[in-house]
Amino acid sequence: MTTYKLSYFDIDGGRAEHVRIAFHAAGIKFEDHRIGFPEFSELRSKTRFNAVPVLDIDGEQVTQSNAMSRYVAKKANLYPTDDLQALYCDEVLGAMEDLTWHVTKSFGLEGDALKKAREELVAGPATTFFRGLDEILTRGGGTYLVNDQLSIADIKVYVQVTWFTNGSLDHIPQDLVNKVAPSLMEHHKRIENEAIVKAYYASRT
Repeated sequence: MTTYKLSYFDIDGGRAEHVRIAFHAAGIKFEDHRIGFPEFSELRSKTRFNAVPVLDIDGEQVTQSNAMSRYVAKKANLYPTDDLQALYCDEVLGAMEDLTWHVTKSFGLEGDALKKAREELVAGPATTFFRGLDEILTRGGGTYLVNDQLSIADIKVYVQVTWFTNGSLDHIPQDLVNKVAPSLMEHHKRIENEAIVKAYYASRT
């Protein structure tokens, strides 16, 4: 029997949350190895690219969260089988990685430097990416982002929008997404109430 160990920070979000949800949706047992930031200093030297998440499959390490998410999503029927729809799904996954990169550039900053960086994020990349996702949602049919059905793309966007709206990012207005792309907030509520998402978070309590 294949064994899986997913290592990432002990947060309900970030680059591994959609992979965790997909594992749960697929009914696949995995070790949810949640690490603290001090432990990361020790773990990172043992990872291929000095970064997490990492997924160990039968002891063999795999990196890159989007690669992991595609692999697990296929097992959960959350990844399109049609080549064009798969391309659309990958477009969303890649866009969310790009937006995450813009956010993490501000990590470690404090005071006025952090405030300035976050204000620039709001005025530039965050607004651009959320408006772009709004266009993709329209292309997908208005309910889901890809092929008019739930996919790993919806789950990854749900995690990202949660991050931007739950107050955990200083100097990011919690109503930003609602202001620039209100349909994404409707999408967020819809995904939050999907059975597999509700079941995952119920399992965390």
